[in-house]
Amino acid sequence: MTVRKIIHVDMDAFYASVEQRDDPQLWGKPVVVAWRGSRSVVCAASYEARRFGVRSAMPASRAEHLCPNAVFLPPDFPRYRAASREVREIFKRHTDLIEPLSLDEAYLDVSENKTGLPTATLVARTIREQIRNELKLTASAGVAPNKFLAKIASDWRKPDGLFVIQPEEIDSFLLPLPVGRLPGVGKVTDEKLKSFEIRTVADLRTMDLSTLEGRFGRYGVRLYELARGVDKSEVIPDRPTRSVSAEDTFEQDVPLTEVEPMIRLLAEKTWNAARKELRIARTVVLKLKTSDFKILTRSHTPGSPPSCCEELTSIALSLRDRVTLNPKQRFRLVGVGLSNFHDPQDAAAQPTLFE
Repeated sequence: MTVRKIIHVDMDAFYASVEQRDDPQLWGKPVVVAWRGSRSVVCAASYEARRFGVRSAMPASRAEHLCPNAVFLPPDFPRYRAASREVREIFKRHTDLIEPLSLDEAYLDVSENKTGLPTATLVARTIREQIRNELKLTASAGVAPNKFLAKIASDWRKPDGLFVIQPEEIDSFLLPLPVGRLPGVGKVTDEKLKSFEIRTVADLRTMDLSTLEGRFGRYGVRLYELARGVDKSEVIPDRPTRSVSAEDTFEQDVPLTEVEPMIRLLAEKTWNAARKELRIARTVVLKLKTSDFKILTRSHTPGSPPSCCEELTSIALSLRDRVTLNPKQRFRLVGVGLSNFHDPQDAAAQPTLFE
């Protein structure tokens, strides 16, 4: 059986790094990419800002409290997309099997590479050097026999690092890891595993397939495979994004009149996530789940794609007004999404409704 050679490349603090590259006065300073305001969240933070505890998706007000001297800059997504395209061109010199995850990260299958380099490690090292020398940016990379291990590896020596997991090293690397490092294991699953005295991947490996499937359903099969370093998913080039969304459950069920603050927060999260895409979304979706678990959705496709977070928020709030139910109805969950993605040139060519 042929062992695959997968690289996961993750640009370091991408948006903030582009800002620092393009303005030398920002070098060495804590940079936070975010709109100012009580409802805004951080899109990216330089490593100088991260030393103060600033992180992506954190409320901007919290970031300002943690790092009062930070330089706050509004996001410039057209510039970040342009830099991302330049990074992608470097990838293409080495392989056509590229699966972008966002503007700042991608999987590459270099089981065979275009440049004739003898090892995947050398390919990864060359890519990082080309990004540094040509684009004046840094990237971290992980090399492994499959996608999930490569992604964990790319985070191992960030920033500006390279980490390699050879096939014979999988068990020694994987078994001591906390189960929370496995893809798909969030807080809820992590706590559930801990209730079964499962804290590390080695602990997880002691559970048989039928037990895991009984306790976690289909995801139990995935857990069984991940605990053994198995990931059969292939690198799929140019997989189109169908939708981007964010949702949250209220601590207590609320009436429709009280969902606005959550809609505003989720619209900002969705907007920030969608800006990582090279393509542009045209349709706004609002999702609501009632206290009796009935799901309601409303959507709207404006004449031109939402151009800013405020416009997305406004459309999402207008969709709420299209929900007509008994005033006593309560809601347990709300979500805001963007779908119907198109290439930027296609979206720009779409006529508006009122020209």
